Amino acid sequence: MFMRRANLKVNHNKKVFALLTGRGGSTLRDKNVLPVLGKPLLYYPAKAAYESKIISEHYVISDSIKILNSAKAVGFFPIEKPEGFYKATGQHEKMIRDALIYLKKLKKEPEILVVVLANSVTIKTKWIDECIKAIMEDLSLTAMVPVYQDSDHHPFRVKKMNKKGFLEPFFDFKGKKISTNRQDLEPSYFLCHNFWVLRTSNFIDTSAGQQPWKFMGNKIKPYIVREETLDVHEMEDIYRSEKWLKKNKKHG
Repeated sequence: MFMRRANLKVNHNKKVFALLTGRGGSTLRDKNVLPVLGKPLLYYPAKAAYESKIISEHYVISDSIKILNSAKAVGFFPIEKPEGFYKATGQHEKMIRDALIYLKKLKKEPEILVVVLANSVTIKTKWIDECIKAIMEDLSLTAMVPVYQDSDHHPFRVKKMNKKGFLEPFFDFKGKKISTNRQDLEPSYFLCHNFWVLRTSNFIDTSAGQQPWKFMGNKIKPYIVREETLDVHEMEDIYRSEKWLKKNKKHG
C-alpha cells in the first residue's frame, strides 16, 4: 500500500473520493495491468490519486478480477461487477453511476468524485489537487478536467467520409471562409483523459450536459496541461509511458 506524505491536512469540509476505472476487455488485452517499469500500469494513476492531500477515500470499479486485485493491493476498495459487464464499447457514465449507487448504499455520498482512468500514467498529484481546489472554490463548476491545446487536429480541419467515399467537412460552414492556417483558427482543446474531477450532484440529471460526456455538465473548466499526456491503447503506448515516467521520475 502507498504511504501518505507526512503532515498532510485533509479537508473534511467536502467529501472527496477517488474512483479508479478500468475494463478487462479492450483492443489490448489486460492493458491496465500490463507491466510498466516493473509495476502494473494502473499503479501509477492510483499512486497519483492516493498521494493527494485532499482525497479521503479510494475505490476501484471494474469487471476484471486482475484490475480489482491490483488496485486493492495499493489501497483501493474494490467495487466488483460481473465479468464482461463493461464492454470495450460501453459508456463511462454507467461505471461512474454504478459506483455512486454502490456508495450510497454504504451511506457514503461524495460531493466531488475524482475519476482516475487506469490506462494513463501521465498524471500528477499536483494536477489532481489543483483541480479539486478549483472546483471547491467555484460552486458553479460541474467539472474540472485536464486538457491540452492542439491546433494540428483542429475540428475545422477534420474531414469525414460520405456514403460515396468522398471527404467532406464535419460542419456546415454556411459560406463562412475558414483559414487554412492553423494559427488563424480559434484555439482548440482536447481532454487528456487521465482523470476528471466531477461534482456528483450533476449525476441527478445528466441530460443537460455537453455531448459526448454529458455527465460533466455544462460548466466545465479546463486545467491546461502543457506537456505530453497519453492513454494506453497499444503496446507502443506502453513504451511511451515508460519514457514519460523516466523523464518525470515517477517510476519509484
